[in-house]
Order: sequence, then structure tokens, then C-alpha cells
Amino acid sequence: MSMKHPQVPYGAVYFRKSNPPRKDWERDYAQASRDGMNLFRHWFMWSAIEIAPGRYDWEEYDAQLELAAKYGIRTIIAEMTTFTPEWLNRKYRHLLLQQADGKTAVSRMQVSSAIGGHTGGLCLDHDESKRLTGEFLRELVLRYTDHPGMFGYDVWNECNYGHQVCYCPATQNKFREWLREKYGSLEALGKAWRRYSFAEWEDVQAPVFKEAYPECIDWLEFRKHNFHAQMQWKVELIRSLDSRNSVTAHGIAASLQNMAAGGSDDWLAASKVSSYGLTWVTARKGSEPWKQSQAIDLVRAGSRGKPFWHAEMQGGPLWLQPQVVGREKEDGRVATAADVRLWNMTSLAGGARGIMYLRWRSLLDGPLFGAFGLYDTDGLQNPRSEAASEIAKWANGEAQRDLFLSSPVKGDIGIVVVPETQVFNHLLEQAGEGEFYTKCMWGTYQGFFDNHIQADYVLIDHIDEYCVLYLPYPIKLSAENAGRIAGWVEKGGILISEGCPAYFGDAGRVGVVQPNHGWDRLFGALQHEVEFMPDIAQHISFDLDGAKVPGGLFLQSYAPTTGTVRGTYADGRVAAVQHSFGKGKAMLVGTFPSEGYFRTKDENGMEYFRRVFAWSGGNQSVKVNGPHLRVRLQDGAGGKFAWILNPHRESAEAEIEISPQFAKIASCKVLWGDPNTAVRDNLFSIRVPAKDAIVLQLM
Repeated sequence: MSMKHPQVPYGAVYFRKSNPPRKDWERDYAQASRDGMNLFRHWFMWSAIEIAPGRYDWEEYDAQLELAAKYGIRTIIAEMTTFTPEWLNRKYRHLLLQQADGKTAVSRMQVSSAIGGHTGGLCLDHDESKRLTGEFLRELVLRYTDHPGMFGYDVWNECNYGHQVCYCPATQNKFREWLREKYGSLEALGKAWRRYSFAEWEDVQAPVFKEAYPECIDWLEFRKHNFHAQMQWKVELIRSLDSRNSVTAHGIAASLQNMAAGGSDDWLAASKVSSYGLTWVTARKGSEPWKQSQAIDLVRAGSRGKPFWHAEMQGGPLWLQPQVVGREKEDGRVATAADVRLWNMTSLAGGARGIMYLRWRSLLDGPLFGAFGLYDTDGLQNPRSEAASEIAKWANGEAQRDLFLSSPVKGDIGIVVVPETQVFNHLLEQAGEGEFYTKCMWGTYQGFFDNHIQADYVLIDHIDEYCVLYLPYPIKLSAENAGRIAGWVEKGGILISEGCPAYFGDAGRVGVVQPNHGWDRLFGALQHEVEFMPDIAQHISFDLDGAKVPGGLFLQSYAPTTGTVRGTYADGRVAAVQHSFGKGKAMLVGTFPSEGYFRTKDENGMEYFRRVFAWSGGNQSVKVNGPHLRVRLQDGAGGKFAWILNPHRESAEAEIEISPQFAKIASCKVLWGDPNTAVRDNLFSIRVPAKDAIVLQLM
């Protein structure tokens, strides 16, 4: 069978040693091939392969590759070194990851495979760990590099790490080296950390507490870059042995919530590999329409134009897990064929160019029994697998070749992602429910999403690519980053910022003039008063253009200097100012409408996001006169396309207007869905069935 690179890689995780039963393997491969699948991912676990020092058991893995070659289903090798052999865990216990209390990792069964040896891998800050890990990887790569069933390697499953590792002596030494490079001398480090009695570098210890001080900021930053440097080491080793097969990885779309503690950084991880992806399971996250869309947009932003894939998509139900308790059956707990169709279309519309299911068949043992399987437990077809088959064949059809040469167009507005703010917020949270940064980022995305305004996540390094930016929860900014944003406005950018911008500056110190870092000139206002009472902040609101907008978390009021009052709190204090700055302009809102909208879904909160975007003068690419349909525009070498999604349980109809700045549209061709759609002067009415889509080529 042909083994060329598929137009859209499409498949599932299949073999995890204990599952599925061997007697079914060939039947399953044959069924997958008939159903249009072209890719399987398997867990090649060190603990199940190197059964004694230097003694390898490849037999079952060889069988998978042979079946792959026979049935035209390429193979991604995954997991690899997070499962360490039992003999190694005994002999080299000092190389295992170590917590702050001195406890080392133990060999456990892994719930997603029912295989022992799951330790998280060796700490690669030890040279001996790199030698042992590297020897296994060399054996693995050289065995399969030229196999006709190969496709590539997934070097890091779900790109994050435990909150409490690693504190071993080798990592402590690595941390000291990192600090030496950053600060230059022990004396400079002592001044920066305000620890004035360091006599030797050995006196420097990684902090074991969580407080908003420079040493904790440094430790969190070091851990993230150190773990990703270890990822880079694996990538380079594999590429030195195999230059023909792909090297990929996937995260959990958690850059907005787990970057500080668990190192989830889609930008950094994606920079290490040739393609990137995400795990997204609706049963664990919830089925509200904005959620999967924002996860896909986040990973697309982090991928920076590289191909990305939905690496682990739900295909079946999830039982007896804490994430589903108390939720409705229809909220992803019991997946239907319509759900599978919608989840596919949402990811493809957002730019994913590969689909992989979390399980081809569900596990038969352990706490994840019966979970996620696209096919039935016995491997037979069902309506969900039939829906997946239809999409797999459609996506790889010649008629869709031009469609999948396209990618989503740049958003109407950029939401600024500031990792230093998230790190500091993680260290600062001491009152209320926490997750302030995450709620504000998500609330901002929702506010624009619900207004059919496409928002992209953007790092400060990339703000020059956008004309309009929204800055949620900007409470901590370095002088350098504050200067870059102010310079962007001065050159003509349009900024909407929430309250307390740069309140905490370099090293987390409060600025004595607020807004900090010279941003009083950017906004034409000085702080009048500030209140940090997130536990009772639900009452905060302000008036903007006659509408009462819910805020939250903190309250900052202003004394305008050269700025103009735009909104007030109920007691008359100034809540919002606007100001021209150089060739650009800026608006400052003294609380957090993003958190208010995330919490309340208030109509005035939604209207706020529409109003501030209108104030910016930005171009809205798509306008939809109904609440249910969602439109994603794509452009590329093959032309211009519109994906119209209906994430709801009933059919929905709306009038849709596409901006002439995107294209002047005279006609359209239907690639998926109702063929009776017509366009006139960039305007058309359309009805989309429940949990389905219509895909149009625009001409």
C-alpha cells in the first residue's frame, strides 16, 4: 500500500502493551485501514522493552510495525522514557526525580497503559541518566528508523512536569549554574535575592516554598527552561540518528493555567519540534463552545505557523473520574457520533492538520477502563467510529486538497499573553479562589468569542503583528516589556488594558508611581486609589457608555492628567480613561471585566467587549446576527474558505456577513454540508444542522 505523507494524518493511539488483546491486532489494523485511518501512535515503554540490562524484548512492537506497513497505517513512537525498568529503579535509585522533602519517585502502574515502571523518567541533570536514557533511545531509533511503517516520534507526551520536582543534587547544581550565568556573581545574586550572607555557591538552595520573591520567580523560570532543554536533548539525539522521520510533541493547551507550576508553555515546546499538538478531552474540560476553540487557538498561536494536530481527541465515554462528577450526561460524558463530528470540525476549522483519538479501543483494566474508545471495547464499529471514518475519508480526499493548504486568518484582535504575570500571580495568590490570571485570560477570549470577534493569543515578542491588543490582568510587568508595549502604542498601536497595569515591576516590587514604568504617561492618568480584595470583589462594576459593566478581583481608580474620562464607578470615582499616545491610543479600565464576564456571563459584560473593540476601530472579519453559529475563515495557496460551525443540539440559522477586506465574494462551493448555500455581496443566510458544519470555498 502507498505510504506517502497523508494529506491529513488521521488515526488513534492503539498499542499500550497490555491493550488491545493480541488476537485482535490484525483485524483492528484492517478495520482502521478500511475506515480511512492512516496513522497509529503506540507507547514504546522502556520498562516493557529493556527487561534486563542490555536485554531487549521488541517482539510485540515489531509486530505493530509490520502490521503498519501491511495496512498502510504509519507509526508514531511515543512515551519511551517516562517508564523506567524495574532493575534500573533499584540499581540507580539516586537518578530518579526527587521532591523537596527528599523523597524519590517510585515505580507505579500507569493508568493509561496498565504497565509498571512509571516513574516520570530519570532526572536528566545527571550525566549518568543521559547515558542510560541515550543508550535506550539509540537502540529504539536505530531499530525502526528505516522501517516502512514509520512516521515519527512524539518526544514528550503532554509537555508538562510535576510541581515538586526535581530537587536532587544534580538539579541544584544546574540551578546554580543558571543563576551564575544570569547574575554574574554570587554577590550580585545575594543582592537580587536579598540574602546577603552567601559565602559559597553551595549556600544557594532552590526554594521549597511559594512566595512572591525573586528567588521563587527564578526557580520557576529555571525549571521550565531546564525541562525544555532536556526535551531539546532528546530531539537532537533522535535527529542525529534519524533524519527522515518526523519529530513531534504535544501539550495540554495549558499555557494560561499551568505555565508557572507545571511548565506548560506551548510556544517554548513547539519551538523544539517540527510539528506540535494538544490533548483536549471534552469530558474533562466541558462542552461550552468557546472551550475547545480557545484551546485550539492557543496551540495554533504557540505553533507559530508550524503544522499542529489534535493529538488526543475523545472518541468515547469517560467513567468514574473526578472531572465528570456532577456534570450532565450530554456534557461530554457519553460521546455521540454528532459529538465526534463536531469535535473534528472545530479542530480542523481552527487550523489543526491532523486528528488522533485518545484510544482506538478503550483499556480493559485500571481506573480508565472503558474510557475514550472510538470503537467498541471488542474493537467493532459503532456510530462514533462511522462518523470518524466519514471525516477521515473526506479530509484525505482529492477534492479537499486546496482546503487543507489553507490556515486560519489572523485574528481581529490580539490577547496579550505575559508569562511573567502568570508566574507572579501563581506566587501571589493568597485570597479568594485563585486562578486570577487564567480566569481573566479565558474571560477575555469568551467576551470576544461571544461577539463573533476572532481573538488570537499573542506573546509580547509578536505584538508588532497586530494593530489592536487587549491586555488582561497585567499586574506584573518588567520595565523592558512595559517599554515594548508603550513603544508599540506610540508607533500607532491601539491598546485596551485592564486595571493595575505593571503594579508590580521588576523583581515583583510595587512601583511608587502608578501606573508603573512610565505608563502614567501612556494612559494620561495617575492612580487615585487601589483596593485588593478579591474575596469580596463581586460587587465591583462601572459605567461605560451608559451600561453597567461587571468587574472583579481588584479596583483601581484614576486621576486623569492628559487622559479623558471614559467610565466611572458607582461612587463617582474614575474607572476608565482613554488617551492618545504618539500615533496610537490606549484605554485603561481600572478593574477586570474579563473576570467579571467569566464569572457572570452578564449581557452588559459581553457588550463591553463589543464596545471596546468598536472603539479601537478594528476590522471585524465576520459578523453573525445569531448567537449559535460560529465562523472561521481560512486562506492559503488553494483559495479562501469559511467553516460555519453549529455547536448546539438543535439546528441553527443566521445571517452571516464576511468583511470585504477578507474577500469580495461572488459565489461559493460547498465542500461539506448542505449544497444549497448561496452568497450574495458577501452576505448569506445559512442553516446548519445540530453539532455539524458547513465548509465553503469562497470565490
